[in-house]
Amino acid sequence: MTAVRRAAPLLPAAFALLLTAFLLLHAATRAHATGYRYWSFWEHTGGHWTYATQGPSTVRPDDGAVQGFRFAVSADSADARRPRGTADFTTICADTAAKPDTKRVALVLDFGTPADAPSGETPPARRTVCARVPADATTAEALATVAKPLRYDTNALLCAISGYPEKGCGEQVAAGGGAGKGNKESEESGDGPSLGLPIGAGVVAVLAGAAVWQARRRRDDTV
Repeated sequence: MTAVRRAAPLLPAAFALLLTAFLLLHAATRAHATGYRYWSFWEHTGGHWTYATQGPSTVRPDDGAVQGFRFAVSADSADARRPRGTADFTTICADTAAKPDTKRVALVLDFGTPADAPSGETPPARRTVCARVPADATTAEALATVAKPLRYDTNALLCAISGYPEKGCGEQVAAGGGAGKGNKESEESGDGPSLGLPIGAGVVAVLAGAAVWQARRRRDDTV
């Protein structure tokens, strides 16, 4: 009986720790939901898309390169949406003949979904184009030959391709403003369900179970 009386005071501390963990997780989940609406830049290598480590104004692709741009709401590079559609150089540049001192760059332009579009705007259909440019041209120069008008901000951030979107540039979007899981296409829906709800439910279950256990112990003490 003495052992029971000593163990009981430990329960409030356990409750506090579990509750604190749940609140911290909940706050982190809400913070992660915030994203940014912007054009991301990708390089297609080894049969898959890789988030570019440099901007299009500094990358100088080789002849035969496949590069892509995707407009979407994303939290960061790890969460960024990949371009959809054909990403095969032979297919995209089939009608563009090679010429001396030039190179061909296949570009995949994905204007995103209506859910990610700025208010009042509708994304154009995604498309692929083949840019033939001088051998030393950058990706930005290749893009400019086939997808004008382009729009940049004062920090050289690419804001619009072919005039889309008409306004805005990398603006922050709050939770529910286009960054939700429902906006991911089926080929990108490999993420599991949010951990916030099941873990939160687990914490509630543990607290409830511990409360019942403590009540039973107290009742036993009074018998």
